[in-house]
Amino acid sequence: MAKHQDETRTAYDGVVELYASMFANRLETQPFSRNMIGTFAELVRGTGNTRVADVGCGPGHLTAMLHDLELDAFGLDLSPGMVDHARRAHPALKFDEARMEELPVEDGALGGVLAHYSMIHTPPGELPALLAEQARVLAPEGLLLVSFFGTDAPEPVRFDHKVTPAYSWPADRFAELLAGAGFATFARLLHDPASERGFLDAHLLARRR
Repeated sequence: MAKHQDETRTAYDGVVELYASMFANRLETQPFSRNMIGTFAELVRGTGNTRVADVGCGPGHLTAMLHDLELDAFGLDLSPGMVDHARRAHPALKFDEARMEELPVEDGALGGVLAHYSMIHTPPGELPALLAEQARVLAPEGLLLVSFFGTDAPEPVRFDHKVTPAYSWPADRFAELLAGAGFATFARLLHDPASERGFLDAHLLARRR
């Protein structure tokens, strides 16, 4: 896992400013993603525990969105370059460097975890460990919103992402992995973003059992 993550960190460190310029305001034109995050935020507020981690936060734009949605949000990312950019772009918020399989968060502390396309570079065999870590840091009944590239294929599909290799997933298979990590998936949204890659955008909303 360390080698794969080192490669991913190096790749994202090399595209920080370009990535931020392309994605910082992208949700303004993505109503499905924006409203799934809004639903997630509303449900987290309903738990009474508003502390939320934006895992794989990149340039911090979604951490700021969660903050605007009245959550006590902080961002974590593998890339020190991304963390540095997020701190400069959103100085009032907290951002730290962290690996997704070793989050610097105490057990059961969070009301929610947002993983917005942040697991797409993880090889399929390593994904259960990441999902187990999300479960560890969430309080019982805490919420996880995970977004990824979806596919109609029966198995995950590796493809050449513009930054570093990534995987698309069948939504049912991803939901099975969530169940194995202690989550109950209760909502899903699949839609066609007219991507040049031909993938679906997939969003699964799950509750820690």
